[in-house]
Amino acid sequence: MTRAPRVTGAGGGAMGAGGEIPDRVRGVLPLGVRLYHVRPDGSVVVADRDGCRPLGPDGGTIPFIDDGQFAHYLVGDAATSPERPSNATVKLGMVAPRSAFTPHAHGGEHYVLSLGHASCGLWDAERGRTADVPLVPGMLIRIPEMMPHSFANRGTRPLTIVTANTGYGIDHEDYAITAPEAERRSRGGVPPEEHGTLATAATTDFRALATALRSVEERQRVHGIAPATVRERLAGRLRRVATALEARP
Repeated sequence: MTRAPRVTGAGGGAMGAGGEIPDRVRGVLPLGVRLYHVRPDGSVVVADRDGCRPLGPDGGTIPFIDDGQFAHYLVGDAATSPERPSNATVKLGMVAPRSAFTPHAHGGEHYVLSLGHASCGLWDAERGRTADVPLVPGMLIRIPEMMPHSFANRGTRPLTIVTANTGYGIDHEDYAITAPEAERRSRGGVPPEEHGTLATAATTDFRALATALRSVEERQRVHGIAPATVRERLAGRLRRVATALEARP
């Protein structure tokens, strides 16, 4: 897996404790308010009355499905479940450059807002094939419950995503069902009462789910991760210039 994201400043060096949120902005924040700045290079800084700091593997995040990927919860937490509900979870995800998540399916519906150049491989049961959907900054995609998919970072910089899941935190057994787990359930390795509490997960044909997940895996293995286009890379450079101008004290 590609190395974890590193928070950097506008010139490419490590960002200091001050980040890029000007004191004139941070100074007016009421007590208890946090301000997040998602930068075009994929890094995130968070500010409150106490100061400004980078958000990344060294602080404020937890592992996210695969090695090298990280998440920061905004609503709910990793232990959210139908038995311990927050109705939904919302988190920032940090995806390493040129990497993709292991194909999986969620027990609940799933929304992802891409803040960079990404792609989403989705199993299309109607057509019997994997659809590869390219995403650019600002695109939000809805993925229905139990639909096999894999999210990828097409860029050479860390990618920040905003992810909302209905009802499930990372620790729940139905948060991300992978092909090996679906195969295990299809063989009867898990009693039906432990398949999950959400009706769709409890009544799923896990043999068919495993087959679909393997198909998404195979496409990902054969075709790899498509690169950002020349036009997209140029747009990214212009976006970084605009951000530097906007964030200047």
